[in-house]
Amino acid sequence: MQTAVLGLARTASRYRWTVCALLFFATVINYMDRQILGLLAPLLQHDIGWTQVQYGRIVIAFSAFYAVGLLCFGRIVDWLGTRISYALAMLLWSVAAMLHAAVGSVTGFAMVRALLGIGEGGNFPAAIKTTAEWFPR
Repeated sequence: MQTAVLGLARTASRYRWTVCALLFFATVINYMDRQILGLLAPLLQHDIGWTQVQYGRIVIAFSAFYAVGLLCFGRIVDWLGTRISYALAMLLWSVAAMLHAAVGSVTGFAMVRALLGIGEGGNFPAAIKTTAEWFPR
């Protein structure tokens, strides 16, 4: 009996660092998605034709909906569990990232950035709870 428990602990320990690496890379992608707009803003300003004020509103839309996503996903993670809620957050922010290519107006871009904010808001509640589950004291 004790050997079986020890074997299970070793297996969990081995997967634990894989989970840690996956959380790390997901968070890096999350930050890259968030920061890329600042780098592409001059090019997109030329292509879409937005003003500095409109660019500021796009950034505000992302930030406001990120805050909403952060608050809402805390409850969702507790309700659905880490695996399903993290997958939902990743699906949402991946779809939102792809939708950036489909919009050609300032309003459409702001809506897609808002959707991206909601999806990315799920990263930290899910990652923190996953860390707490996989890395006990």
